[in-house]
Amino acid sequence: MSPEQNDLIILAADADIHATLEGLLSRPLDMGIRNIKYKIINHPNRDSGCYGKCHEFLRQFSSQYAHALVIFDFEGCGQEHPSKKKSKEIVEREVEDRLNANGWDKRSAVVVLDPELEIWVWSDSRKVETCLGWKGQSMGLKEWLVSDTGLWIKDAPKPHRPKDAMANALRKVRKPQSASIFNDLAKTIPLTGCLDKSFEKFRQTMQKWFKLDSPDIGL
Repeated sequence: MSPEQNDLIILAADADIHATLEGLLSRPLDMGIRNIKYKIINHPNRDSGCYGKCHEFLRQFSSQYAHALVIFDFEGCGQEHPSKKKSKEIVEREVEDRLNANGWDKRSAVVVLDPELEIWVWSDSRKVETCLGWKGQSMGLKEWLVSDTGLWIKDAPKPHRPKDAMANALRKVRKPQSASIFNDLAKTIPLTGCLDKSFEKFRQTMQKWFKLDSPDIGL
């Protein structure tokens, strides 16, 4: 990285992803990275724009930033239909190839959330209940989702329909959905509980690019 470059530019599909990343990057030690200088931009065409046009959008920043990250939902990107016969991994490689050919060779990564962002923030942690405003209820949030909605299968680590599960929980407590909820969750939930492959790719990519400085030995 040259002295004139910032560390990272992120192209996000929407405000919820933007807020989540802001929350996660506010915890560099928990993420296992050093403090970084970064900028997050939302693509005006959301998931499909990130899939099809991010290489054009980010080309202008290739000399200003050392690395670029693109992150969007598989659902909504236009490639999720079974007729396309594409996995999220195939979609990631397609977009990474376009970025590599447009000024970001070996300096970029793409994370596709499958099916959507909510898969990152669900866990058994009570902090999820707090962030979603789940208080004064007759049963715990997971118990309610298992017994009353069928959106969380008993003994599963997360709801199998994470977006619907969050929407139902917020509707139950009459709390408006907003990007700030994702920011609060990302700032507080234990990161060790998130085993989703897309989150692991995000975290490992950050650790590869922005390693923690090694402490001085013998001082």
